[in-house]
Amino acid sequence: MIGLFGFLALHLTSRLLPGRVAASAAVVWLGFLIVVTAPLLPQPNAVSTLLGGTFIAWVLLALFAAVVLAYRGGLRALRRRTAPPPPPPTKPGSFSPAELDRYARHILLREIGGPGQRRLREARVLVIGAGGLGSPALLYLAAAGVGTIGVIDADIVDNSNLQRQIIHTDDRIGQPKVMSATAALQALNPFITLLPYQRRLDGETAALIADYDLILDGTDNFDTRYLVNRLCVAAGKPLISAAITQWEGQISLYHPATGGPCFECVFPTRPAPGLVPSCAEAGVAAPLPGIIGAMMAMEAVKHLTGAGETLRGRLLIHDALYAETRAITAKRRHDCACCGPTRPES
Repeated sequence: MIGLFGFLALHLTSRLLPGRVAASAAVVWLGFLIVVTAPLLPQPNAVSTLLGGTFIAWVLLALFAAVVLAYRGGLRALRRRTAPPPPPPTKPGSFSPAELDRYARHILLREIGGPGQRRLREARVLVIGAGGLGSPALLYLAAAGVGTIGVIDADIVDNSNLQRQIIHTDDRIGQPKVMSATAALQALNPFITLLPYQRRLDGETAALIADYDLILDGTDNFDTRYLVNRLCVAAGKPLISAAITQWEGQISLYHPATGGPCFECVFPTRPAPGLVPSCAEAGVAAPLPGIIGAMMAMEAVKHLTGAGETLRGRLLIHDALYAETRAITAKRRHDCACCGPTRPES
């Protein structure tokens, strides 16, 4: 009985006091208990006399400790009963509560829903150019929850870019555009994967195309546009390509693998030098790339989720100066030098 009471008292000491203090108290307790009760020691002795010559007080202390421990145990049992159960662990591949809340407005759309949002998260989209068109396209792709976004651009942020390239900021002037864009996208949505490529897209880096499900081209020169188109046709990848100048923009989705035209079907001949001036030469209204870039992101969301009707087979032209938008039918040409059956073998 004494041993049981002693054990309870020691347990209480260890729960109420810090580790070293509890250990010291336990040693003192055991020493006193042995001195008072051990039959092999001469009785009475100085210590037992100091403690009253009996172990009754120690037994009472042990009883008190037992009551305290029982009370603490009862409280813990009540807390376990009333505490809410822990949330079930998130299954691999499922959305976390934070993601469900973030994408709730998408999931409510019957054309997207949960399955469509999952397709967005599983998609890999490469955006070529982090400039005027790439800025809004990237921001909305990230906000929409596209799981993996690659961005390729060799330029750095310049003060003159900030009039229209809204993904960049004044304090990031001089940084590579891909790093500036990545910082903005990561701050917007931490649930996505971002892959920056600080380089130009050329024949040596063309293998990037094969790693993605959809390509967005927002570059501002015809050499890159025709190259991107040929790479996408060769890899069988859909391409959303857009262009802007002054007050007008155009956009279409090119995908010959599904029967649509490619970029060269619609624009078989490159314009003569100087015929189509760049934004730096002719100027551009600041909101225009935002309008067309957002359309690029919208077409990407529709293509990836299967919602609605995309611009495959149609070229959409937007005139911001007169607030007019029209669509022109675009058909695949069988004599296309890029996607036609008679194209030269590469």
